[in-house]
Amino acid sequence: MSPPLPPIRNPNNPKIQLLNFHQKPNSSLPDLLFTALSILFLFSSSSAPSSLKPLSLSFNTLNFNFPQNPRRVFLKNSIMSQPKPDPCSFSSPNSLSNWLKSRLPSDSFASWGIKPGTKNVHNLWLEISEGETSLLDSIPPVRTVNVVSVRIIDENCRILLESKQELSDGTHRERNRPLSEKMKPDESVEEAVLRAISEELGSIIDDDVSSIVKINTGSYKKKVEERVSLSYPGLPACYVLHTVDAFVEGLPTEDFCTEEEEYSECSELGAADKAVNVRKHFWKWVESDSF
Repeated sequence: MSPPLPPIRNPNNPKIQLLNFHQKPNSSLPDLLFTALSILFLFSSSSAPSSLKPLSLSFNTLNFNFPQNPRRVFLKNSIMSQPKPDPCSFSSPNSLSNWLKSRLPSDSFASWGIKPGTKNVHNLWLEISEGETSLLDSIPPVRTVNVVSVRIIDENCRILLESKQELSDGTHRERNRPLSEKMKPDESVEEAVLRAISEELGSIIDDDVSSIVKINTGSYKKKVEERVSLSYPGLPACYVLHTVDAFVEGLPTEDFCTEEEEYSECSELGAADKAVNVRKHFWKWVESDSF
């Protein structure tokens, strides 16, 4: 039997360390030949022509486009794919009331329709059913309303303001603002202007509204206001205001009053009978520089 192969020196050489790892204490002749061939291959591979070197592939040549942070990208995509929250809808005023009780301060909600100048849950349910108002499911909920505000200006550059309203419960609500109305779904600003004038000033207008109203389209402005609703205490509101100037022929030159039958064309007559509605509008002219 051949004497054992002596250990190879210089352990710092990685190629030699590889041989020591495979070395056996007792090696046969084939093992010695294999070891010699291995040494010859290792030392000769560094000087071998490039055509004989093993083929190596780079990730760049394979066109693999991995994100730098796959987890972050996945989370981003999963969040972006989530549907946006839809506005809430309710089958009845009672279902809306139960939903609001757990999301609003109890004292504020209890004042709806009781505190002078406020509306009740039937009013809010009608607004949602008609598409005039949307509620975001949050605590507290947020009421979003698109409102058209019409600055009616006469020949003397005075602006018409609604000074107050008389409600169906006999109370009065201070306004001191231009004619305004909640917009219907998919309604243009021009359509909303004509409808608002017809509903709130129609009792003193004999002609067709579209023939006596001139809208200054260049005066259009849009802004967003966020505040707690006066009609619904404790309920935050986001008002998207669409403001435009207009001229209306044939209006009285002094202060006047108009009547309105709110909800007269509403399909939900049961809820409309229990809602607080506007009966009269009181109007006054003010100088443009004072408003």
